[in-house]
Amino acid sequence: MFGTLSVPFGAKMLFNMVTLKSGVTVDDVELAIGEMCNVVKATYGGDKGGFLGGQVFRFSGFASEEGSLGGADPAEAHVAIVTYWRSFEEHERSHADRAFRDKFCALAKMCSESRELGYEMMWQGAAES
Repeated sequence: MFGTLSVPFGAKMLFNMVTLKSGVTVDDVELAIGEMCNVVKATYGGDKGGFLGGQVFRFSGFASEEGSLGGADPAEAHVAIVTYWRSFEEHERSHADRAFRDKFCALAKMCSESRELGYEMMWQGAAES
């Protein structure tokens, strides 16, 4: 569950920034996210639906002055859900399925916005020793 993730070159990455409603904390959504992620990995993993792996990140409050153009404005409380798939089509089929929709709806009730964008891998590499 908390192991190292190896992402094959050519994987499609979906980045979902889930903005929490005012007064909702990351602790409040942790169970809903965990249940949703478990359904994805158990139901759509590998040959069952194209899911390769994923990660969930809690926004730390840090905004980089060095890596931001036009200033590092603070962001609202949010969680980033990053998933890797063989194809965008497989991702969309999984997310249209009732098993996923039920879990996502539970999370959505605690969020003011969810925006999931798809990316095609251009490069990857590891640090040189």
